[in-house]
Amino acid sequence: MPKAKVHSGAAKRFKKTAGGYKRKSAHKSHILTKMTTKRKRQLRGTSMIHDSDKVLIDRMLRAR
Repeated sequence: MPKAKVHSGAAKRFKKTAGGYKRKSAHKSHILTKMTTKRKRQLRGTSMIHDSDKVLIDRMLRAR
């Protein structure tokens, strides 16, 4: 039986913690010159994923 592989895109984006999964904010990769400083500051840091997405991410990361 072949080994079950994790979704490599999801593995790069989500990290498992005791409270669930943490993720980074979107829209913070490039072309940031037109974005206001306030908006860029608010996109800093990480947040937890929503409970409705937990099942999908568990499946992608092969968590049991």
